[in-house]
Amino acid sequence: MESNVRITNISIRNFKNVNRGEISLVNSRKNFKASVLGLYGQNGSGKTALIDALELLKNALCEFEIPDKFADYINVDSDCSEIEYSFDVALDETVYPVMYRLTLMRDIVQDNGNSESAIEERVRCKAKVSNEVLRCQTKTPGGKLRMGRIIDTGSTAVFVPKSKYDLLVGGNKETSTDLLVSKKLSQKTAKSFLFSKDLLNAIRKKYSEQSKTEDEESKELTHYLALIESLVKFGNSELFVINTANSGLISLNAQPLVFKIQGKKTGTLGTIAVPIEEPSVIPEEMFHVTEAVIGNMNIVLEKIVPGLTIAVKDLGSQLMPNGSAGKRIELVSKKNSKEIPLKYESEGIKKIVSILQLLVVVYNQKSITVAIDELDSGVFEYLLGELLRIISEKGKGQLIFTSHNLRPLETIDRGFVAFTTTNPDNRYIRLANVKENNNLRDFYYRDIILGEQDDAVYDLTNNAEIALAFREAGESIGS
Repeated sequence: MESNVRITNISIRNFKNVNRGEISLVNSRKNFKASVLGLYGQNGSGKTALIDALELLKNALCEFEIPDKFADYINVDSDCSEIEYSFDVALDETVYPVMYRLTLMRDIVQDNGNSESAIEERVRCKAKVSNEVLRCQTKTPGGKLRMGRIIDTGSTAVFVPKSKYDLLVGGNKETSTDLLVSKKLSQKTAKSFLFSKDLLNAIRKKYSEQSKTEDEESKELTHYLALIESLVKFGNSELFVINTANSGLISLNAQPLVFKIQGKKTGTLGTIAVPIEEPSVIPEEMFHVTEAVIGNMNIVLEKIVPGLTIAVKDLGSQLMPNGSAGKRIELVSKKNSKEIPLKYESEGIKKIVSILQLLVVVYNQKSITVAIDELDSGVFEYLLGELLRIISEKGKGQLIFTSHNLRPLETIDRGFVAFTTTNPDNRYIRLANVKENNNLRDFYYRDIILGEQDDAVYDLTNNAEIALAFREAGESIGS
């Protein structure tokens, strides 16, 4: 069954500096094939919180352990964070609205050991997935559509409602015991239970037992299993989240390459970080993947940076420390028939190289969602605006990004743009009262000064006070 997943809405509660924030990813103004959302706002106003929420979603869908840092992301005035994601899941061209809500809590790690680090470990916080809810659109006996609960893990049972538990898993006592153990283990290891292999396999087992029947119950089971498997596939192979750690690798003289390439029979996806300070040795299979990724990327790169291409210079075979076959390589840039090591290129070129193959995939495949924090970092503003114009008008996939560069406000439809506010209880808004002939960039600047929205989009600063503060700080260090 062919499936396609697109995120339509994200609602955030008590996460980082967002007490409450809800943002739609749907452009209600015009019907574009691509889904683009650019989030703008001043520093510290909740832009990165949106990207972190998407990273959390990917961890949950992939059944990865939630990193400890997410325990620190829970708002200091709250015991838990709650994030709700809405999707349109297309199964064979029929679209089903689906909602997934995740509740995150802090778990204090206790250690009674005698090591010097024991005190620190006693107060260390881990993230804990305390509850998950999956809803999808169903019909009531009266024929009306509603978002009904399919799985809710917030009880002592495996999950509720019981009617859905009996439908999806069955009443087998041994299965119930195994799933309860799996649920507790998921909570202990900060993983999603709802998207765990154990629960999925239990549902698949029930499906295989009823696959020969054609009654309504069997059709309902098939439908729910297809929805859950579509979300798991989306998280594992179609959702990519690029945070500022990607730029951090570049600063550490490693070139990250985030990619998804499709061969005739199989596809490959992932992230490769190739050291560029000096030639390095990588596994032979990684060498071939790197060549394919860069070859695909160069088709576009030489058009957006005229005449520039990247190459993997093969410096010969060499054994890896574990005895496997490896290749000694160096990444180089080529322009005007000359090669130079990639490490001498600008940060902007390295940033473009790191994400360009994913932008190619977003342009061509409707099933792909890519979220990038600080997309504009190091990228020439005119080029950034034109790239986003092309992707938003002619692309097929979903792109979510944060940026400080305002050039895209002049090149993409305003339905693709949202803004943060200074109000932590209403962090995300679309600008109101924008007319068709308004320049969105100019309108935003004006709103910063005049504050015409219900919630301010900028905490105004006082230049005289800033200058005085600089002077006082200089006096305190004896300048």
